[in-house]
Amino acid sequence: MKNWLQHLLPFKTAESQRLALLFVVVYFAQGMSALPVQVITISFKDQGLNADDIATFFLLTSIPWFLKPLYGLISDFLPLFGQHRKSYLLLTSALACVAGVVAGLSAQFSYWELAVLYTTMGLGLAYNDVLTDALMVENGKLNGLTGAFQSVQWSAVTAAAIVVGLLGGYFAEHRQLQVAFAASALFPLIVLFMAVFFVYEKPVESKQGNVSEVWSALRAGFGERSVWLVAAFIFLFNFSPSFGPAFLFYQTDELGFSQQYIGILNAVDSAASIIGALIYVPLSRSMPLRRLINLAIGLSVIMLLTYLAYRGEISALVIHIIWGITGMVTTLAFLDLAARACPPRAEATFFALLMAIFNLGTLASQNIGAHLYTELGEGSFAYTWLVIISTIATAAIWFLVPLIHIERIESRALQQYRTN
Repeated sequence: MKNWLQHLLPFKTAESQRLALLFVVVYFAQGMSALPVQVITISFKDQGLNADDIATFFLLTSIPWFLKPLYGLISDFLPLFGQHRKSYLLLTSALACVAGVVAGLSAQFSYWELAVLYTTMGLGLAYNDVLTDALMVENGKLNGLTGAFQSVQWSAVTAAAIVVGLLGGYFAEHRQLQVAFAASALFPLIVLFMAVFFVYEKPVESKQGNVSEVWSALRAGFGERSVWLVAAFIFLFNFSPSFGPAFLFYQTDELGFSQQYIGILNAVDSAASIIGALIYVPLSRSMPLRRLINLAIGLSVIMLLTYLAYRGEISALVIHIIWGITGMVTTLAFLDLAARACPPRAEATFFALLMAIFNLGTLASQNIGAHLYTELGEGSFAYTWLVIISTIATAAIWFLVPLIHIERIESRALQQYRTN
């Protein structure tokens, strides 16, 4: 029991505790940026847009998240005011805050005006995400805490998602889009103040020497076969057609759920996810990564099949609770693999690259899912086939596990940890 508690509370130094607190605040703010999503979706639905149109909106506004490797390159290569992370973190937090405030000040926006503002807000948040993840990978690999740090980060995101589920459902029910944007704009401002007081970074002494070291690390990383295998693995796992906007159409039109109840379901899902994140902390420090990946795929297949029983309020509630726990374990296992695969000295670039691929797979799967749902005529029949297709696609990922050489990746990360 004592060893289990030690695994559950791994932050024993002042440095690791400070970083853990910083990650909590930054990721909670990032999670709160989703506050307008449900309101945007139902508002567009009221205007007569179909699931394809709405999925396209969110695909376009997610473009900044696909460019994360570019932010990583800029941060690694070009220090701002002598710093790789802190100065950029201040600038991008301010950008996200301003975009959210502008969106919250006007009563009416067109489809494209709203897309521009939400994209700008996403740019600031995506850049924030890259900078924070760079701090996580740099410090996590040195202390053997990548899994623990990511559990903290995603606990914070899902805690925010609880608030988003409850408030988002309320705002959607009352169509209060501007209020949702104004509330979400507050949190990048909090991140800005956290960056001032919690990010400690030594000034870059030699720009030329720094560029040379980073360039060498990048060349080595891009030539590393395991990095590209992990990238393909992550993309294909997330690419299995998921529900996305089509799922909201099914909940609303077929099951008759109110926007408030959908928000409650999202909040319950998020609360359960925090349990999953807490479970992953000791798992990541006691179970081999390959076994964790196999477990993650298996859990995903089982849980996707349970969505065939998603037919009413009670079944929905039970499924969201179980999926919240297992889905978080699955997500963290794949993110842990990505973090351990990153080469040293170019963590921002490579983790951002892998996360961009992660996000691309997710958004592509949602768009394909929405397209299939529309083409199959919507309703229960289309939903059932979407679940079956997603389950088969996810199960097929098992055949790729032997190609990844997860033991080799884990061994390299462990060697770096022991060296430092």
